[in-house]
Amino acid sequence: MSGNGTLIIGASQAGLQLAVSLRQLGDTAPITLVGAETHPPYQRPPLSKEFLTGTAGPDTLALRTPAFYTDNRIDLVCGERITAVALPGPAGAGLAATASGRELRFDRLALTVGARPRRLPLPGAGLDGICRLRDHADAADLRRRLPSARHVVVVGGGFIGLEAAAAARALAGAASVTVVEAADRLMGRAVAPVVSEFYRRAHQRRGTEVRLATAVAAFEGAGGRVTAVRLTDGTLLPADLVLVGAGVVPRTELAEQLGLAVDGGIVVDAYARTSDPSVVAAGDCTTRPHPLTGEGRFRLESVQNAIAQAQVAAATLLGRFEETRTVPWFWSYQGDLKLQMAGLSAGHDGYVVRGSLDDEKFSVLYYGHGRLLAVDAVNRPADYMAVRKALGDGATIDPDRARDAEVPLKSLITTRVEAGLPA
Repeated sequence: MSGNGTLIIGASQAGLQLAVSLRQLGDTAPITLVGAETHPPYQRPPLSKEFLTGTAGPDTLALRTPAFYTDNRIDLVCGERITAVALPGPAGAGLAATASGRELRFDRLALTVGARPRRLPLPGAGLDGICRLRDHADAADLRRRLPSARHVVVVGGGFIGLEAAAAARALAGAASVTVVEAADRLMGRAVAPVVSEFYRRAHQRRGTEVRLATAVAAFEGAGGRVTAVRLTDGTLLPADLVLVGAGVVPRTELAEQLGLAVDGGIVVDAYARTSDPSVVAAGDCTTRPHPLTGEGRFRLESVQNAIAQAQVAAATLLGRFEETRTVPWFWSYQGDLKLQMAGLSAGHDGYVVRGSLDDEKFSVLYYGHGRLLAVDAVNRPADYMAVRKALGDGATIDPDRARDAEVPLKSLITTRVEAGLPA
C-alpha cells in the first residue's frame, strides 16, 4: 500500500462503525470518512420518533463527540459529496473527487452510502408543505411545521409513515390526520395480515383515518403551497402538510460507476465484499445473503444490520474473513404501540398469535416448514427477547405450546437439530 489508508464514502451509522471497527482491530493506517450532510454521523431512528415529537433534542442524536474523531485519528469530512471514484491500480492509489473539486486518495474503499427517499413523480409534487423524512434536515423541518398543521396527510403506510402519523397526532392541533396506502394493508412487506389489521384498527381508534388500496393522483395547491391531495378514486383530502413516506431507494450511483454488481442494492457476499473483492459495502445500500442461513438475497434497513455488516466489512479490509451469523432485529414505536421484531418472516407458511390484540399486548411467531423464523411483538418485550435468543442459539419453539400466552416463551426454547442450520 502507498499509505493513503481507507476511504469510507458515507458518514452513516455503517460508515462510522466501519471506521471504529478498523481501529478496534488494530488498523493504524489513515481513515477518511466522508459524508454529504453537514452534520457528523448521527442516529436516524429517533428522527421519526423522539426527535419528531420533541422528547429528544439535536444534541442527543450524535453518535460520537467531536473529540472522538481526533482521538482515533479519523479524518471526518462533512458536507462533501463524492461524484467520481477511480480504484487503485498498478499506477498508484485510488482517487475520489468531490462536488467542490476536492481530491481524496485511498488504498482501500468502503461504500456506506445508504438510501434516499423515493420520490413520487406526480403533479404538484414540488409544492411547499410536501415533506419527506430521511435525514436531520427533513426531521427538523417537519417538527417545525407540525404544531401549526391543521390537515395532515401521510402518503405511505410503512413504518416511517405510521410513526409520523402518531407524531402528528401528538404534536399537531390537527383537525385531521390521514394515512393513504396504495396496498391493501399496512406494513405489508414486513408483517402478517393479522398485524396489519391490528395497526389499522389501533391507529383509527386513536383518531387517524386510514385509507387502503388507494393511491395519490396529484397534489393541489394555491399560492405555491399544498392545499389538498387528490386520490385516484377522485377523493380530495384537505391538506396543509403532507409527508411522503413511500420507501427508499438505495444509493448505487458510485457502485454503478465502478462497474460493481447492482440488483436492488449493491450486491455483497457474507463478507461484505462487492463484485470487486477489493471494495466492501455495508448498510442500507446493500443487498446481502440471509444473515442467519446465508440463503437468498435481502436488503435490510436497520441499525443492527448496519453495525454488524460494517464490523464484517472492516475485518474483510484487513484480510480477516470471518463469516458471522446474526439475528436481524428491528423496532417501530408508533406512539404507545411498541413493535419489536426479530428474525426475517419472509417465506413463512404459518404463524402463531399469542396474547390479546384487544389489550394491545400480543406477539406473532412465524414458522416455515415447522422452523421458527421470526417474531413481531407488540408491547410484549419478553416474547421478543425469547425469540431473538432462540434464533441466535439455532433453537426453536414448538408452535402448539407457544399459543398459551400464560407460559413464558423462554421456557419453551428447545434445541433444533437440523442439518445445515447454525447451531
